[in-house]
Amino acid sequence: MEGRYSSELGPPAASIPHVSLPLALCRKMRIFCLLLLVLGEAWSHVTPRPNFVLLMADDLGIGDPGCYGNKTLRTPNIDRLAGGGVKLTQHLAAAPLCTPSRAAFLTGRYPIRSGMAAQNQVGVFIFSASSGGLPPSEITFAKLLKSQGYTTALIGKWHLGTNCHNSSDFCHHPLSHGFDYFHGIPVTNLRDCKPGEGSVFTTAFRLLVFIPLQVLALALLTLAGLRWLGLFRVPPALIFSLLFLAALVLGLLLCFLHFFRPLNCFLMRNHDITQQPMSYDNLTQRSFLKDNICGPLTCGSMRVNHIPVLVKFGRFEHSFFSLSGQILDVLDELKLANNTLIYFSSDQGAHVEEVTVKGELHGGSNGIYKGGKATNWEGGIRVPGILRWPGVIQAGLELDAPTSNMDLFPTVANLAGAPLPEDRIIDGRDLMPLLLGQSQRSDHEFLFHYCNFYLNAVRWHPRNSTSIWKAFFFTPKFSPEGANGCFATHVCFCHGHSITHHDPPLLFDISQDPRETDPLTPTSEPRFWEILEVMQQAAAHHTRTLQDVPDQLSPGNIIWKPWLQMCCSWSGLSCQCDREKEEGRGSH
Repeated sequence: MEGRYSSELGPPAASIPHVSLPLALCRKMRIFCLLLLVLGEAWSHVTPRPNFVLLMADDLGIGDPGCYGNKTLRTPNIDRLAGGGVKLTQHLAAAPLCTPSRAAFLTGRYPIRSGMAAQNQVGVFIFSASSGGLPPSEITFAKLLKSQGYTTALIGKWHLGTNCHNSSDFCHHPLSHGFDYFHGIPVTNLRDCKPGEGSVFTTAFRLLVFIPLQVLALALLTLAGLRWLGLFRVPPALIFSLLFLAALVLGLLLCFLHFFRPLNCFLMRNHDITQQPMSYDNLTQRSFLKDNICGPLTCGSMRVNHIPVLVKFGRFEHSFFSLSGQILDVLDELKLANNTLIYFSSDQGAHVEEVTVKGELHGGSNGIYKGGKATNWEGGIRVPGILRWPGVIQAGLELDAPTSNMDLFPTVANLAGAPLPEDRIIDGRDLMPLLLGQSQRSDHEFLFHYCNFYLNAVRWHPRNSTSIWKAFFFTPKFSPEGANGCFATHVCFCHGHSITHHDPPLLFDISQDPRETDPLTPTSEPRFWEILEVMQQAAAHHTRTLQDVPDQLSPGNIIWKPWLQMCCSWSGLSCQCDREKEEGRGSH
């Protein structure tokens, strides 16, 4: 049993010198994806390690790309990528939310192992001045690549914390996790970051502001009526206290609305803020790789072995697909395609509850699958997964074996010749045996699906069987009833009155019922109890491998702390600067 949970180490590879690769960044910072480029060519007779291009979109549903069945949205570049490589049809995010999923992707570990799985309802970082984040003790694949002579950069959305104790310690910052360069947003890309797009805090405003104001107003009216009727002598201090509380609540709301965007929606370059608040209109295309590769670091020294660049983009738009086409074109132009492994995926499923103030659905498509972001129904965790490596990976291949975004950690590490850490459990599995046809099935017999801190479901692909069992210990309560999401709260939650517990667990055969509409029973499945017993034993074994670690998403770690707030310059009681625009003018 223990062997099923161990990782395999790949063969060593030779070191390689750099070559240049120009690449245009996104036209708008509304698009964030994850892109790692590792460029090189052989300088010995040993087979060289490949270049890597890792693209991760944010909230991109498996039903969005044309190659996964979308008939209304044209995605020729992603389709081209899939046609030239392997399409994974059961590729799974390790968590259905941004922060824990990205932590798992970078570390190859379930987020609960690093403390990046919340024990409360808020499962992601909302404020830039929060003290939680990816612990410095965690090993990202960027750190492993850097140990092998790589130069690394992260561009786009980080969402894994920034500071611990003051506004400049940068303990959780990308540059503290193996990246030599960072250009992007430290938190996330909420609709609150763009004026006129509404707010994701509507429910919170109703509970914490409007209802208290109504109660205070009713109390004041009642006291005024009693005093007018002469039935009760109202102390002036009581009236003053109620008015003060009402003014305080209203003042806090106005401060939040005024300060949230500039304090949390900004761009950084390395440790410096370059645009605060972030402006979508002023973000034009940049040529990061061209500018940096032609600098003295790369052009002036042939000692640089690799040029990996990690880029993240967020909200899904057509220009993201255009960017992927530019990457393919550049690789072909520089004759690097045959020595480059490209990976394309999303951090979780589409956010089905994302509705604009005009009532328009902007959440994307999860195809035939139930649920979406923040749930472990297939729509929340089954994401696009495409890998392309001409001449190595067979083109046009489609694999249905269960795989995880955690698998990129050991895959990249092994191909780069970096030994996997031996002082911790790595939950990802090397994908290459599966991609090369050396294995007919994934090395994951069991996969564990967490809703924040809580084990939500178990997936089991038995040896010598085509069945893929999935057992839910609890499921979210969709609202309104009959909907495909939690529209009343904008996102589904993981405990308390927001879920329904199942005893016995809710069991599905995903291979026969991918829509998860018909749970099995002892009558419809004769091995019902036997299957559940095996899955519960696997869950118990997995739980015993967990260690207590600090909760990075505890209320104390996610709350806004003024001493951690980063600000480029105070102007009009707010933070304002636009070095991006100034640098853009200077480059013309």
